[in-house]
Amino acid sequence: MMKNNKTVNDTYTSRAIAESAMHQSQMKDVMITKTPGRYAVKAMMSGFLLAIVTVFMLAIKTQFAGTPVGLINILGAISFSLALVLIVLTNSELLTSNFMYVTVGYYYRAITLRKIMYIVFYCFLFNIVGGLILFGLMRFTHVMTPEMITALTKTVSTKTVESTWYAILVKGIFCNFFINIGIYVSMLFKDGLSKAFFIACGVVVFVFMGYEHVVFNAGLYAGMLFYNFDGANWLHVLKNIVFAFIGNYIGGGIFVGLVYAYVNGRRDAFEK
Repeated sequence: MMKNNKTVNDTYTSRAIAESAMHQSQMKDVMITKTPGRYAVKAMMSGFLLAIVTVFMLAIKTQFAGTPVGLINILGAISFSLALVLIVLTNSELLTSNFMYVTVGYYYRAITLRKIMYIVFYCFLFNIVGGLILFGLMRFTHVMTPEMITALTKTVSTKTVESTWYAILVKGIFCNFFINIGIYVSMLFKDGLSKAFFIACGVVVFVFMGYEHVVFNAGLYAGMLFYNFDGANWLHVLKNIVFAFIGNYIGGGIFVGLVYAYVNGRRDAFEK
């Protein structure tokens, strides 16, 4: 019988990606500590990109009204995938992908829990600010048509009033699982086209299935602030934000970040 010369280290098949994610968490730690203003700008850019592509998706859905619903939904999902591709390839700061990075960093003891909390809430705050800036600039234009405002209001109602906390939580888990598994796989590749393809795959699934992405949702609520404030039930909006936030962390931080950190080595694997 052939001798088995493999070691435990040989089973860490994606260790390089886990190590890269750990280094990402350390870079975020340095950035938010040493240059918080620059970090805030990068986080705002993510929120801005999500919001502007959300408007693009609403335009597609309203202008293609009358075509089969499934076709409209897949076109909207494909169009929205552009946002995350641009965010990742420009190294902007997005809360939901940071869930994976900081959890990997915490597993390998590269970042403290206190700093993780700081990064998470600071990033989320400025993601929201980016969406507010976009809709604030757009408010005095005719980009958002009455049909688009109606579609926005209907989407918000579906995500808030018509959804239970449990449905939001589970959809939040599914959403960020697909997003972060796409990002994790994309880290295998050096070229932008391959990265973009796998990132987009995860986004298309979550948008088409109507899963809950807390930053995307926050952008929708920013739109409601400017276009139809009375059309939103703000208590239910808060419910959505809270449980989508928790679900997104579980899906991206636990189901992807922690799982792949664990299967690629012990907690002290990179300590010297």
